Amino acid sequence: MTTHSNTPAGWYPDPHGASQTLRYWDGAQWTQHTHQDQQAAGQAQAQAVQAPPVQQVPQMPQQSAGPDPRVQRQVQQQAGVTGGGTGGGTLFSEPVLVVNQKAKLIELTNEYKVMDQNGNQVGSVTQVGQSAFRKIVRFLWSIDQFMKIRLEIRDAHGQPVMLLTRPGKIFKSRVIVERPDGSPVGEIVQQNMIGKINFAMMVNGQQVGAIKAENWRAWNFAIVDHTGNEVARITKTWEGLAKTMFTTADNYVLQIHYQLPEPLLSLVLATALTVDTALKQDARGFG
Repeated sequence: MTTHSNTPAGWYPDPHGASQTLRYWDGAQWTQHTHQDQQAAGQAQAQAVQAPPVQQVPQMPQQSAGPDPRVQRQVQQQAGVTGGGTGGGTLFSEPVLVVNQKAKLIELTNEYKVMDQNGNQVGSVTQVGQSAFRKIVRFLWSIDQFMKIRLEIRDAHGQPVMLLTRPGKIFKSRVIVERPDGSPVGEIVQQNMIGKINFAMMVNGQQVGAIKAENWRAWNFAIVDHTGNEVARITKTWEGLAKTMFTTADNYVLQIHYQLPEPLLSLVLATALTVDTALKQDARGFG
């Protein structure tokens, strides 16, 4: 292979394309003499050493698709709650909680979805400890109020935060509230049977608050502290004609007026998340 004779003799990159190889040009033609291009090899090695490792592109957390208009309507129009403020995204830090029972034609297990005022799920309530025999009994007879019920309140990650036990009742309900480790929080005890239903929130034998029904159907409740000041409110919202007539689902909105101390906060949450189970409203109504 030849080229122009004015190219000075010397070592040049191999015209045949050999990688990191120099071939000698004698001034007139390419010779058979070759050797490795040390400088190119050294640069390639240095680049390999200095090249930063390939980084995995971090997955961005999924952004909320925006407020759920159905939940906002439930909160603002049906419950009349506006300007609830911004919460911390947990059961214990949201000023407004929406509690919607899962609609079922035949209810064998109590289950509730808990959301913030924009429809983001922050927790759930699930009945636990039911045997197959117990479910058969529930299917055949409506005797829930006479049977023991255990409910687990879970956070948004499915981790238990409270356990509630309602012993079988004949006349009055009592709900025992515990932490997941079994340590007691308090009790919610029904005070009367006739008229507007009232519950006392008890801790170590002392009353720290009360839940007072505002009508005989016990749809709406005012929650007060030990001094009688209202600290929260539970409002039943209409679940729709189809659900009202053909299912057992109930929906509620809890509004907490300001940050509450423990154990009052836990008892308020326990009340709101299990109010339907504690009272066990068998008669359906339209709110």
